[in-house]
Amino acid sequence: MKKILLIEDNLEVRENTAEILELSGYEILTAENGKIGVRLAQENEVDLIICDIMMPELDGYGVLRILSKNPKTSTIPFIFLTAKAEKTDFRKGMNLGADDYLTKPFDDSELLEVIELRLHKSERINKDFEATETGLRSFINEARGIKELQALSSDREIRHYRKKDFIFMEGGFPKQVYFINKGKIKLCKTNDDGREFIVSMLGEGDFMGYLSLLQNTPYTESAIVMENTEVSMIPQNEFFALLHNNRDVANRFIKILASNVIDKEERLLELAYNSVRKRVADTLIRLKNRYHEDKDKPFAMLIPRDDLASMVGTAKETVIRTLSDFKNEGLITVQGSKITVVKPEELEMMLN
Repeated sequence: MKKILLIEDNLEVRENTAEILELSGYEILTAENGKIGVRLAQENEVDLIICDIMMPELDGYGVLRILSKNPKTSTIPFIFLTAKAEKTDFRKGMNLGADDYLTKPFDDSELLEVIELRLHKSERINKDFEATETGLRSFINEARGIKELQALSSDREIRHYRKKDFIFMEGGFPKQVYFINKGKIKLCKTNDDGREFIVSMLGEGDFMGYLSLLQNTPYTESAIVMENTEVSMIPQNEFFALLHNNRDVANRFIKILASNVIDKEERLLELAYNSVRKRVADTLIRLKNRYHEDKDKPFAMLIPRDDLASMVGTAKETVIRTLSDFKNEGLITVQGSKITVVKPEELEMMLN
């Protein structure tokens, strides 16, 4: 059952509207002013908010401003109720991120039609999409169904790269966002001595290059192919359309992108504070969690010691000694460049 929060200071309108919605099968929370409405929205999982504009203590615009800044409530579809129909009111509400308007007085069918439409659109764009090229296509196809985003191209350019190819280089200027369909890529920075440091490793389902595009600054790292890779290109205009033209799409897309940023921040914190032994264990576990497809078999990877040392943030010789220790402890096996994680649970315990 969908839960709707109704924020309306007029008792008669609030009770009549709540009754209509309850009879239509919705669960209703009501608030007589904006302050109570904000608190109820933050304390409950609601699917849609209907909010009057002109209210004492905190008006509808203030409610929307507060809820839009909270990640927990920013994605909730928001419908304004207003007794005024001037264009300035509509424009102000839409600029703040409102999804729709109802002008009082409204009839039952108009109310229910607007609610059903908003809930349906929200469900379509906020559903989970696979982190694959097909999932990306499905997400953009759903986004294209929204009026403001109908200009999105249906056929994105796909490029193929070979091992050691550069997709973009540190200092270059971004013109698109990249989505990895297949393969593996390392993002590297180079210090003043020319030493390469791997910031992160990306694989199927990951985006890259978007932070520089958002900041309108040159790339701060290089993207180097580790194995044959296929990449979808999202042009700059499409990327900004996804972010700016519709609140539902923007929130969903930002959540997809944010997972990459969080992972990178955690990685840098661990490099700063963990011992070498913990950092090697953490790197092996991260690689296992990202690329281990057959859970019934030990995870084996082919990774040059130079790359592993760069990811760990230490000298190659130190990584080799640590791997030797892990091998002697029975945590891994080593054959040339091939490392097999035999006891991942014990490596994870090392991190705790």
